[in-house]
Amino acid sequence: MKSRILTFAFATTAVLGLAGCAAPPTGSGDYVRGETRGEMSVRFGVVESVRGVRINAQDTGVGGTSGAILGGIAGSTVGGGNGQIAGAVAGALLGGLIGSSIEKDANNRQGIEVTVLLDGGKYIAIVQEADETFRIGDRVRVLSGRGSTRVSH
Repeated sequence: MKSRILTFAFATTAVLGLAGCAAPPTGSGDYVRGETRGEMSVRFGVVESVRGVRINAQDTGVGGTSGAILGGIAGSTVGGGNGQIAGAVAGALLGGLIGSSIEKDANNRQGIEVTVLLDGGKYIAIVQEADETFRIGDRVRVLSGRGSTRVSH
């Protein structure tokens, strides 16, 4: 019976952990479903500067929850009676911290901040995933609509 519970808990944690690794698209060529079939405005300009940035993923809580479950299960196997309860609590706390850290590291992305001088003379800066290479002086288009803006060649 105990092995079934452990197997079920492990499988549930693995599925939740994989679901938490899915990061939303942020690159110039990535669109989410809600951005399709919608009009976007297009402006043109020249790249003035490019710098690397780190795009921190949002904390979904999946890593911390999965870690707490696994840590609690592992900790409950230590000792007996009150020692078993204390082991489960300590394991859940430690597992939650480790799981949260793993999720954050797995979902962070390298990005770029592209500053563009638009043809109308206005400067704008856009942060997106580093999936396209931009150089100072490149002629680019800036697409805006549905709450997002991206730069592409």
